[in-house]
Amino acid sequence: MSRGIRIDHVGVTVPDIDAATAFFAAALDAVVLYDVRCRTEEPRGSAEVHRYLGIPSTMAQGAIRMLALPEGPGLELFEYLGPDQRFAAAPSDLGWQHLALYVDDLDAALDKVERAGGLRNSDPRELRGVEAGEGNRFVYTRTPWGSTLELVSYPTPQPYLLTAPRAKWAPWPTPADALPEPVAAPIPG
Repeated sequence: MSRGIRIDHVGVTVPDIDAATAFFAAALDAVVLYDVRCRTEEPRGSAEVHRYLGIPSTMAQGAIRMLALPEGPGLELFEYLGPDQRFAAAPSDLGWQHLALYVDDLDAALDKVERAGGLRNSDPRELRGVEAGEGNRFVYTRTPWGSTLELVSYPTPQPYLLTAPRAKWAPWPTPADALPEPVAAPIPG
């Protein structure tokens, strides 16, 4: 088993780093750890920056800020300047397309996201199939700038734990802790 591989942080490009910080603080209890680059610094738009970041030559790297969520990896915010910035990716676009956060209370977390300016795509839905269980639900939302944020909660151990080599992440340390006694897998359909 490989050791030492963990998600350190997730990078999110935002239109306004201060507004995004306020959203993540209000919606997800994020705190600022540090600024890598401040708005007061000259934006970085050299050929070297374009090359190593893989950004268009018309764009420049502005402010960068590292946030921490109450549990889990860091959340690194990026603010780019220039005319060729595109809108946020939709879930159907190629590439990394949403951030999913486990929450203990889905309804309370959704309320906080909405009060902070996020929008739900629909009402929360039950997880199904190998993720099903009493109270196991998710909801897709959008940040104020359009990025997709999923809230998911699964207080009941999920059936995939019966056959998977390990839990993807769960409020239980191991599948054995989640399923001290075997449970029947749901019948597909």
